[in-house]
Amino acid sequence: MNSLTLKCLGLLLLLAIAARGADVAKPPAPTKSEPTNASEAAAQKAVADKLRDDKYAAWVATLPPDEQAWEKVLQQNLGSFYLPIHKNEKIAGRSNAWDFVKDDPKLPRVLLIGDSVSRGYTQSVRKALAGKANVHRAPENCGPTANGLKKIDIWLADGKWDVIHFNFGIHERATPIPDYTQRLEQLVERMKKTGAKVVWASTTPIPDDLPKKQTAASIVERNQAAADVMKKHGVAIDDLFTDITPQLDKLQNPKDVHFNALGYEFLGSRVAAAIEAALK
Repeated sequence: MNSLTLKCLGLLLLLAIAARGADVAKPPAPTKSEPTNASEAAAQKAVADKLRDDKYAAWVATLPPDEQAWEKVLQQNLGSFYLPIHKNEKIAGRSNAWDFVKDDPKLPRVLLIGDSVSRGYTQSVRKALAGKANVHRAPENCGPTANGLKKIDIWLADGKWDVIHFNFGIHERATPIPDYTQRLEQLVERMKKTGAKVVWASTTPIPDDLPKKQTAASIVERNQAAADVMKKHGVAIDDLFTDITPQLDKLQNPKDVHFNALGYEFLGSRVAAAIEAALK
């Protein structure tokens, strides 16, 4: 093999190495499943949402009439945040706070009213009161008292309640206290008309968060105002604020108003105990 041939082979080898390096350096082409712009992402989301909705509708169609009626109530009230979550859970076969409750006629009926914290402990309350009470919850994140006045008749429906355990507070941290207490009084009066024993849950602590204009003190102030309303109307108080405050470092999510799984188990056990006390 002469020197010219060797030089040619060497040149070809260098070209091959350079070409391989160029291929490695190239970024991978986007897969067909990855959106390349906002409109494509929106289109893909619309397809996924329709698939979820179709599966959910097919599941609802298999239910007895009373369960279908409950799902319709949820569809009308859960809203754009919680309804998709509920649908995904149902088509996956998972239980959640808004499960249809088939009453045992021998047991008392209990209604939970409250926001996302209440939603978080609902399943724990049901577990603790299994065989002792039929535990229902309002068909939405109940939010502030203003929403309560609009929706209370939907939440109470036409059933007979033995105990109503309720809370409004986290969504009221910026509401003037006179407005808050006035609305609470109206809600208490409406709930007492059902003949149920009414139990107020004090609002659980929230952290200071200046960007959100949120202060821990706002909940302390509103709990005191609410306690005065409950005392005036003879309503029992389930003091969740006092119960959980010493254990916030273990039970509450960091810099959040919500709780971890252990926190919701803890709250659920306290709520269940308050309900049992009211039933005695």
